[in-house]
Amino acid sequence: MIISRLLRLALALGAVSTVLSAASRPPNIVFLLADDLGQRDLGSYGSTFYETPHLDKLAKEGARFTSAYAACPVCSPTRASVITGKYPQRTGITDFIGAPQPPAWKRNTRLLPAPYTTELALAETTLAEALKPAGYATFFAGKWHLGPKGRWPEDQGFDINLGGNDRGGPYGGDKYFSPYGNASIPDGPKGEHLPDRLAREAAAFIAKNKAQPFLVYLPFYDVHTPLMARADLRAKYEEKRRRLAPTTQWAREGERDVRLTQNHAIYAGMVEAMDQAVGTIMQALRDHDLERETIVVFTSDNGGLSTSEGWPTSNLPLRGGKGWLYEGGVREPLIVRWAGRIAPGQVIDTPVSSPDFFPTFLAVAGVKPAADLPADGVNLLPLLTEARALPDRALFWHYPHYGNQGGAPGAAVRRGDWKLIEWFEEGALELYNLRADPGETKNLAAAEPARVKTLRAELQAWQKNVGAKFPTPNAAYDPAKPSGRFAARPPEPGEKR
Repeated sequence: MIISRLLRLALALGAVSTVLSAASRPPNIVFLLADDLGQRDLGSYGSTFYETPHLDKLAKEGARFTSAYAACPVCSPTRASVITGKYPQRTGITDFIGAPQPPAWKRNTRLLPAPYTTELALAETTLAEALKPAGYATFFAGKWHLGPKGRWPEDQGFDINLGGNDRGGPYGGDKYFSPYGNASIPDGPKGEHLPDRLAREAAAFIAKNKAQPFLVYLPFYDVHTPLMARADLRAKYEEKRRRLAPTTQWAREGERDVRLTQNHAIYAGMVEAMDQAVGTIMQALRDHDLERETIVVFTSDNGGLSTSEGWPTSNLPLRGGKGWLYEGGVREPLIVRWAGRIAPGQVIDTPVSSPDFFPTFLAVAGVKPAADLPADGVNLLPLLTEARALPDRALFWHYPHYGNQGGAPGAAVRRGDWKLIEWFEEGALELYNLRADPGETKNLAAAEPARVKTLRAELQAWQKNVGAKFPTPNAAYDPAKPSGRFAARPPEPGEKR
């Protein structure tokens, strides 16, 4: 009898010890980053053509931000910002890595783009490296695009790297289907779909590391070009297009056509495949009873492609798209779910940006930021868990380059409801009240000279602080020749041109 009681007591104490251990260990972090996904490309953000049930469920179970921003209108700078907590200008990566720059610049443009850094320095402290001392197992799968071999995820604090390399898309082998032609991920069966493979690998990592805190960072290759979808999903959306949106509406943004209709069947299939991959990861958390111990974040690296490279999506009512400093190029979906900590169904309009993820995740893990980390981002946990307002601040962008999507070099600042854009070619200034005019249709610069002056001074002070580089005059520019910013779009199915 005494032995039996002692045994029961030992078992009970063991159970208490296990509970306390689980409660005291840092929470898990799952960070999902889409590539080229526009803010309006999810059902929870208003899309009626694309189907994203898993992400819509995530939004209902957590917080959905309506004024979340990427740090840059193209990918590599935002990715560097996410992984370091710094504005892109501090890492030097201000354009997508691989973009031509002086002295190799050949386009007939008024300005020469500023030079930029082509790799994330090993001296930078990445999110994975910052979490290591807290006992985190770290997993990376997907798109890296932050430098050559020797600067890949396994060199920057990640225990596992599946698919991360120097490329900006899945450009080897059969691209989105196995064989992948990617040395960082073994080929699966022929025809295996990349987003499904990456999600299953993430789920397996979760299962293997469920007893310790982990970071899963999955920056999808989707929905970046090449535009490719599974045959079943393509057929589904081709039929949906015939029923709901057979005709595409177009407008102009500068020298480019801009899509105003979401009805691209292949792109829609890519969006849904990515959503299914999110569902796989969420199921893994449920299977291992980790939902309450895991914060899940989903966002994108820049706006949707609406003016180039297949013209696959529309960002309406936002203006422009990837490569532009207008809202369509930088405003992103952002969903944050943490069962038991973040009240479900929240809709948050507070402006936030890519540098905020780093300090937020450190706060989740109970890790103190390094003393030399610039205050570019802020911890979002008080806003998410206690509805406390963030410190008053402005958000900034500086893109001294010509993107592939028709945009020109410029910079921007948002403070409160007001946004100022400065275009470097001619020094043109545009001022918008985003609450009244989220589509940036009415330039108020002439009517608000004092506000323009104040915002421009704040932008210039920030540019000086982060060491921003500027474009310079192009001595070879010939105004009589094409500017190089025009690109002809392919015809739509059934379109007469």
